[in-house]
Amino acid sequence: MWKRSHSVALGLLAGISLLLLSLPDEVATRVKLALSTLYLPLLGLAGASQQAWNHAADTLLSRRELLRQIEQLRRENQRLRIEAMQAAEWARENARMRRHLGWQESSPWRDRLRLARVTLRDPTPWWRTLQVDLGSRQGVRPGLPVLIPEGLVGRTREVGPFHARVVVVGDPDCKVSARVLNETGDVGIVQPADPIQRDLVLLSYLPRAARVLPGHTVVTSGLGGLFPAGIPVGTVVDVRPVENGLYQEARVRLAAPIHAVQEVWILWP
Repeated sequence: MWKRSHSVALGLLAGISLLLLSLPDEVATRVKLALSTLYLPLLGLAGASQQAWNHAADTLLSRRELLRQIEQLRRENQRLRIEAMQAAEWARENARMRRHLGWQESSPWRDRLRLARVTLRDPTPWWRTLQVDLGSRQGVRPGLPVLIPEGLVGRTREVGPFHARVVVVGDPDCKVSARVLNETGDVGIVQPADPIQRDLVLLSYLPRAARVLPGHTVVTSGLGGLFPAGIPVGTVVDVRPVENGLYQEARVRLAAPIHAVQEVWILWP
């Protein structure tokens, strides 16, 4: 069946060719023009379809490439952000160490100070302790004063071979004799205040006649032999009478930002 159809098609094609060859030139030209007019739209449609397919393929490839570039830029942006954060932290640490070393050079105890890094904090509000990375192997012992350029931090308590526990000002186990820098140099005892407000302590047992005012500076008195005199403790916030007016007590805002310290100085005897 297929062979018969093929033979018929070849016969028709041969007949049309002979017919075209036998026609006069003018008639043959018109027939050719009519045939070309019939086939040109089909050829144009085929060409347009090919162009549309090529354009769609190019668009698809461009979108895929665009998504790849976006992902690459996102990763690069994330990497740069992390590097910027690290650089900012290094700059802060550098500035902090410069301040520490500059303070050490001007400190009256510069030959007796040893820098330690804070490695742990007590999370409870009732007990205020820090852990530092110096211990008995480095000569640390219980009862050594701990301070920073801003002021007093506390004292060492438990000491291990490579770490020491520091009990800070405001803890019940770290009472400090302190002096108010006023005309009479009144002396009191630094004790815990509100456990929630970690930057506040009480200066208790001030004389009834003491003229302590908000804004006065409080420093260690040197009494008791544990803390040397003159270490800043804080600033008076307010004053009130206690024990039926026999004494006064003042709330003092600590000079040292104990909740944020990262390095401390241990003062050797």
